[in-house]
Amino acid sequence: MIFVGGSPLFSSSSSSQGSENLQALLEHPVLISATDSFKAIPERKISVPEGSGLEGSTQIKHVYIFQREYATVDPALVELVGTDEATTCVGLVIRNQKTGMTSVAHMDSPEIVDFGLAQMLSLVADPRLDAELDVHLIGGYEDTSCEHCSGISVSDRHIEPEGYSFPLCSKIVEVLHKRQEIFHIQTLCILGHNTRRDSDGNTYPIFNGFVFLFTSQVETSTGSVKPATFDRSSRCPDEIVRRIRVTVSCGDPSWNGKLLETYDTHIDRFQIAPCSWVPYWRRHAFILQKLSDPEILLKCSTSPYAEGPDFVDNERRVFDYLIQHPNWKDTFPMRKPRIFHRSADGGWIKC
Repeated sequence: MIFVGGSPLFSSSSSSQGSENLQALLEHPVLISATDSFKAIPERKISVPEGSGLEGSTQIKHVYIFQREYATVDPALVELVGTDEATTCVGLVIRNQKTGMTSVAHMDSPEIVDFGLAQMLSLVADPRLDAELDVHLIGGYEDTSCEHCSGISVSDRHIEPEGYSFPLCSKIVEVLHKRQEIFHIQTLCILGHNTRRDSDGNTYPIFNGFVFLFTSQVETSTGSVKPATFDRSSRCPDEIVRRIRVTVSCGDPSWNGKLLETYDTHIDRFQIAPCSWVPYWRRHAFILQKLSDPEILLKCSTSPYAEGPDFVDNERRVFDYLIQHPNWKDTFPMRKPRIFHRSADGGWIKC
């Protein structure tokens, strides 16, 4: 069930479609005001400071989420959690008002929303209690027009007329509405609310990421969501392997319809669940590596004109890894997860 401003937005018997409910949310004055307030917050830049790891130095205890990943964090163990690099993807935050337990996901497809939400809620919503859950949605933009900005037709790109962002946002709202939990929508910086236009009318997302910061109090833990970007030093641990999972998980049936398991909530450690790939990926990586930077953008991105400056470099690093490690069992021996413990200074140590 979806609530806004303390009141249910739709009746429990409503049979309206996700797209209709989404439009109602986008036009709700309470959410428009909340989104305007969010957009007025200066974007925070998250990085691991130089010197971290030296004796006496500490890092902020953070958890970073890549595309198609999720993590549920305990505010007693973590100071902030977030994601970035989202263009047509949507970042979702679900926080239990009573316990402070917070789950964050980087959704990239309508196909993972049903099971993905169940994964997120498994440690956030106690079925024995009537949990009140705060929800923040950030990301996605009006991406339909950018497919025409350099003569590339929708049919050539095999893109639905509504683009990528709208179906994803619509599916998230549809599933939230149908579930029995009480979801209080607090932030809705998506689609038109997260779109800017250049002088030629091309569209781009205003924000590509966010961070949820926890504020400890005497008996509970509150938090706030802020626009944010992360540099390479803070997208850790195991950056390249986690990027590869995003690329190859579509070919691993064990991850069909699921968000990628990444983090162990109870003991604050990263547990990068295994993902397999076939030798084809090595040949495919060889072909892609020979392409020019603009060709890689067009081949590998749903929003080639809205990607960050390091997108192509990140893709090339993934190609290099797949070329050098064609057998997934070298990365995940015996299909065991790759485990990283947090060190005393807040960094990560591979077991």
